[in-house]
Amino acid sequence: MAQAGTIAISRFKQLLVAETGLTTAMKVLADFTGSAADEILERQVTSHQIAFDLEEKTAGAKYPSFHIYCDRISNTLREKFRTFSGTVQLNAEVRVSQDRLDGIDTILHRHVDGLTYVLDQNRGDWGSGMHYAGGYDITFQPIKHGGKNFLQSAKITFAVHVSL
Repeated sequence: MAQAGTIAISRFKQLLVAETGLTTAMKVLADFTGSAADEILERQVTSHQIAFDLEEKTAGAKYPSFHIYCDRISNTLREKFRTFSGTVQLNAEVRVSQDRLDGIDTILHRHVDGLTYVLDQNRGDWGSGMHYAGGYDITFQPIKHGGKNFLQSAKITFAVHVSL
């Protein structure tokens, strides 16, 4: 029942690109920190698990970029008489790039905060039998060569409970 993963990815992408999604979150965080707010365009949010070098060669990456994908589906049949009742593990990878090494981690943390702000604001019922309880894990990757010269990414992993 891989359809559960596709439905959850689609719903989370809708939450990110909505009027109250990432762009609003970045404005709220900018007001709080006194920095400039980044406007996040819909084309910067994709539902692919794609390596950064392949993305740059084929799609012409626009940074920061947000990649949403599912890497685990578990049908535990918690609810009897359902075709699918379990969890879908979603990942949201945030990638930032710039030509200088200084400050790249600050930019990455700001965008991770924006994404987790959207998650925090959308705890509970996501509709269509989906429920997000509110927990997540964040993994930061080391800076590497790529993008505009330097590239750093972070992965936010969280579970969505699905009942279809």
